[in-house]
Amino acid sequence: MSTLSLGLLLAGVLVVLVLGGYALHLWRRVWAQQKAYATAESERQQRLNGDLRILAGSLLDGQLPLIEGAIRIKVLLDNYDIALSGHEHCQVFHTLFDATSGIPTHAAWKQLSATERRAHEKHFSELELRHKAAARKGARWLLDEGLPPPLARAG
Repeated sequence: MSTLSLGLLLAGVLVVLVLGGYALHLWRRVWAQQKAYATAESERQQRLNGDLRILAGSLLDGQLPLIEGAIRIKVLLDNYDIALSGHEHCQVFHTLFDATSGIPTHAAWKQLSATERRAHEKHFSELELRHKAAARKGARWLLDEGLPPPLARAG
């Protein structure tokens, strides 16, 4: 084998090694990003689980108005687990959300006339009478069966 051939072979091996090292470096970055994403997603799920437990408990304790609680629970469920959100016990939250989706909130609520506000409040009362038992049952189901128990925090 000539010196030129040996030099080219060594240069080729060196290029392969450098590229292999760079590929390994890039894969380590990908693995680290995947691990960070999985950790962040797990923390997000735990936070949503805790928030759902608080909302369901508050709804059951009467610390949260039924309509507001149902809307908040529905939105969090959609972000937590869409399959759980679609469960038959959770349909009442979707029903109440849909029934109130066209009602103005915040500044738009304040701009309504007193008559318009009373009409919406009457609608809220009718919805609450019609769906209170199902909403309470759904909240109880979430706490007892639907949501996994929260993980114990280390520390």
